[in-house]
Amino acid sequence: MFTNAQRQVERTGRSGTPRDQYLQDLVTQFQNAMDEEPNERLVEFGIGGICNSCVDPANASIITQCGGIPLVIQCLSSPVRNTVTYALGALYYLCNPLTKKEILKPDVVRTIRESASAGAVNTSFSNLANAFLEKHVDP
Repeated sequence: MFTNAQRQVERTGRSGTPRDQYLQDLVTQFQNAMDEEPNERLVEFGIGGICNSCVDPANASIITQCGGIPLVIQCLSSPVRNTVTYALGALYYLCNPLTKKEILKPDVVRTIRESASAGAVNTSFSNLANAFLEKHVDP
């Protein structure tokens, strides 16, 4: 993921697609797929990418400025466990003094508390929800 241009050329090879073009093709494919059919798998991968990228404050700022928080919150109600886990992780990093009002709404906190109490079902899921609550709700 973190590499220089020369290393990317070496890894791509002569007949490979340049990284910029490959990423643009992924975005286009995702946008077209979302227009054709809502797909939980695409949502899972999308929120996973958001979760991984929002650790960087610059990326978190872009996600916030582009209206991403309500979309991340929607993922908390997904039937796919990974999607909910990624949403919890993303909200953990997106929540700050500027975004707390938008994130810490009563229904969102209630949903996260329900996730925190699901320890018997999935320990890592519960631990992540508890970490969110300890950092942002019940410090």
